[in-house]
Amino acid sequence: MIKKLEIPDKSKDLPSAVVKQMLSLATSGFALVAALAWNELVKETINTVVKPYLPEGSKIITLLAYAIIVTALAVIVTLQLTKLQQSLEKNKEEEN
Repeated sequence: MIKKLEIPDKSKDLPSAVVKQMLSLATSGFALVAALAWNELVKETINTVVKPYLPEGSKIITLLAYAIIVTALAVIVTLQLTKLQQSLEKNKEEEN
């Protein structure tokens, strides 16, 4: 016997779920593009500002400076976003 495909009652939520997923994917894509742009800016800044003061062949030092700057930026942004999220959650709890 062939089973009839049953569509769940929540099938009305499907368009909303699709839009949510598309929004998530688009946001992730733009975040990647923004991260790559910041990556290029940091690299160019190190090559322009830091590298001239270092001896020739100091690629390891340049890469270390790059890694430190990117790590510091990631930590700062993550901390600020965490504070913002906590603040929003606190405000939401106070409203309820």
